[in-house]
Amino acid sequence: MNRYPLWKSLLFAGVMVLALLLALPNVFGEAPALQLSRKDGELFKGADGAQSFLDLLAKEHIVPDTSYVQDGRVVLRFTDVPTQLKARDLIEASQPGAYAIATTFASRAPAWVRAVGLKPMSLGLDLRGGIYLVYQVDVDGAVKQTLQRLERDYRLALREKRIQYESVEGGPGGVVVTLKEAARVEDARAALAAVDPNVTLAVSDLTIRATLSEQQVRQRQDFAIQQNITALGNRVNALGVSEASVQRQGANRIAVQLPGVQDASEVIRLLGKTATLEFRLVDQTGNPVEAQQTGHAPLGTKLYKERRTGRPVLLKREVIVSGEQLTDATSTFQQGEPAVSIRLDARGGDEMLRTTRENVGKPMAVVFIERERQLREQNGEKVAVDVTREEVINVATIRGVFSNQFQITGLTSREGQELAKLLRAGALAAPVFIVEQRLIGPGLGQDNIDKGVRALVIGSVLLFVFMAVYYSAFGLVANFVLICNVVLLTACLSLFGAALTLPGIAGIMLTVGMAVDANILIYERIREELRNKSTPHAAIKAGFEKAFSAILDANVTTFIAGVVLFLFGTGPIKGFAVVLSLGIGTTLFTALMGSRTVIGLVWGRRAAIQRLPV
Repeated sequence: MNRYPLWKSLLFAGVMVLALLLALPNVFGEAPALQLSRKDGELFKGADGAQSFLDLLAKEHIVPDTSYVQDGRVVLRFTDVPTQLKARDLIEASQPGAYAIATTFASRAPAWVRAVGLKPMSLGLDLRGGIYLVYQVDVDGAVKQTLQRLERDYRLALREKRIQYESVEGGPGGVVVTLKEAARVEDARAALAAVDPNVTLAVSDLTIRATLSEQQVRQRQDFAIQQNITALGNRVNALGVSEASVQRQGANRIAVQLPGVQDASEVIRLLGKTATLEFRLVDQTGNPVEAQQTGHAPLGTKLYKERRTGRPVLLKREVIVSGEQLTDATSTFQQGEPAVSIRLDARGGDEMLRTTRENVGKPMAVVFIERERQLREQNGEKVAVDVTREEVINVATIRGVFSNQFQITGLTSREGQELAKLLRAGALAAPVFIVEQRLIGPGLGQDNIDKGVRALVIGSVLLFVFMAVYYSAFGLVANFVLICNVVLLTACLSLFGAALTLPGIAGIMLTVGMAVDANILIYERIREELRNKSTPHAAIKAGFEKAFSAILDANVTTFIAGVVLFLFGTGPIKGFAVVLSLGIGTTLFTALMGSRTVIGLVWGRRAAIQRLPV
């Protein structure tokens, strides 16, 4: 007899039962859905979270298939896309700007499947449809922003040390500081070095020139890209989009994939903005109307417009606090009016405390700065142009002394929510502009799924027929093991939350082919042992043992290739690499342990076997 160890058979059976349970949600398919989240950051809680939406839709005779709260978001599932879009427009019109509404897809799995935490595997952009954006990061703009920050910090450092200066101006590759007193040059150099010790300072008479090294420029550019990836990721999360992907692409580009989202205008409007704030004192000596008419602001001031009224406002050039010193921003209400609560870091809080202590009773303004890159036609060609919009959104008299916590008022509810969201998500470290934009409809995604599944089914059927004809009963065992392999791979994708893309389906097909190859190696070894006059039981044992090394070598080399593709590939290539790598593990498990378990149960328990159907 050739019995396989009982514990190994039980292990295989237990793993397959668990795999069937994990893969079960994928059987039910998906339907159009709305995913709703509050723009103020609050989470929906409990089973009653969706009730207000159900009541609203019921008035228009719209009844969702199901509704539930998941991760603080309300999910409403519908039978078709027209009903989904009608419900979205109705909810949006009921409370404009109150909710982030994402058009997506939700599993048709029953409630008990969700209750135990089972989820179907994620589908990539090419299978689900959605928006694909590629942003190019203005890395030179990131260096320019660094120099602007140095310029502000140098002014502040010189004022703190009571060192008089003629000017502090940024230029190509550096900042030039011109002093008034030769006796204070060394003091000034020490004060500037304390701001950033890594900046090179060159002294010449009354001039100190600060320049960035090539390494610092590269580090700043890399930091800008990583910061932009983080900021874009936060903004995507604020949109309420699930299974989104924000990844670096090449040297200075960022690819954003938003599966299930069909409204590109709202996404592009929010993601591409570079929004920040500046706090400045209002200049009360100059005439803003005269400055607007002449186009020249008095020395030491800058002319702005109020967002609401359009009136000109003269502000002092010295920035009290900038958006870089913001640590948190939340939308709230102050005495029944919309407001944004601001929290500053320690340095910003100290500067705000000093300013408010010295200027009680004087007006202070909040400047909203928004930067984006637009494509404009010039001389018949489309040229990328940086557009900066600077507006005064609030002017208030300093009534008391405060430091790192205060509120901005004078905004509408929608303006306050959007400003808080942009600031909380983090300012982009450098301007970005779209170089590629694609909208993939759900119909195309479903067509890709149908074609991929059809190819997988046809290929599998041909393999099953070949194995059954060529290897007889042992071929049927191989077919059963192949099915187990696909089920186990589907369970792994669902468990780990890996997104399945069209190349991923190709990876599943390759996995099936490799699994067949493993079984063929085993069966050919068994045949070889039988030709050498070995007994059937000895042939089975020797076949698995001798094929093991060949199967392991082939799969390990393929796994190494998969790891390399994952590390250096992007987008679809990573998806293919993930499926391929997981498939190698499931293939080794099912081909070696699964086949041996089934063969041991069917033929290993027989004391005497005359021939093997292989």
